[in-house]
Amino acid sequence: MKESNPTPDPIHSDAFLARLMSGQLKLSIACAFCFIVALVALPLLNYFQPEFMAQRVFGFTLTWLILGVLFFPFVWIISYIFIQRSIALEDAEAKAALDGLKK
Repeated sequence: MKESNPTPDPIHSDAFLARLMSGQLKLSIACAFCFIVALVALPLLNYFQPEFMAQRVFGFTLTWLILGVLFFPFVWIISYIFIQRSIALEDAEAKAALDGLKK
């Protein structure tokens, strides 16, 4: 037998999930945009500024320093920001849903 719950569950409501998914979609698009800008910028810089990208920094050409050393930490930073903001979105939505239930 199915038990009936007299109090609605605001955390699992369609409106709650729609707001949360919308916020996470916007966050995902922003993070993807940052990644794509970095991915496209390197070849464009090599094409339009070959002298600048050929200069040596710490024994590497700037191209290899960015591609081989700095790109991976950049991706980790994007991932960290995504996770932190996603958790903050979930917490804010859950708090708003619980506050709406208390009113």
